[in-house]
Amino acid sequence: PRGDTSLSRLVRLLLSARRSLDLCIFSFSCPQLARAVQLLHRRGVRVRLVTDAQFMGLHGSQIGRLRHAGIQVRHDQHSGYMHHKFAIVDQRMLITGSLNWTTQAIQSNRENVLVVDDAECVKPFLEEFEKIWEEYNPANYSF
Repeated sequence: PRGDTSLSRLVRLLLSARRSLDLCIFSFSCPQLARAVQLLHRRGVRVRLVTDAQFMGLHGSQIGRLRHAGIQVRHDQHSGYMHHKFAIVDQRMLITGSLNWTTQAIQSNRENVLVVDDAECVKPFLEEFEKIWEEYNPANYSF
């Protein structure tokens, strides 16, 4: 993105990660955000992504691209949506709000994003991510 836009600010926040990036994203089709996530992975940042099974295969989804790059991806195995939309940078900064990580949402929708670095606010999101990460472990799937 050119200039100081909402997207460029979000990309800069993501690229500030030095150790880890945990993503819990319902729908992810924005190529610019996917490139930022891939760059972090190539830099050696531990990236983990949880997404919704029904939305990860839609046209334009970046999930396959991220998986192909070697990023760990897990998804739900039951009915109902994994509808969270948050990211945790280095276990200390939370990025959350209504924003799906889609080009449509970024270019056309009215969305909100909140960035918080207060440990007491970040902690429940860290706990939720770890809970979902373990719940969606493929070793626990039943077929």
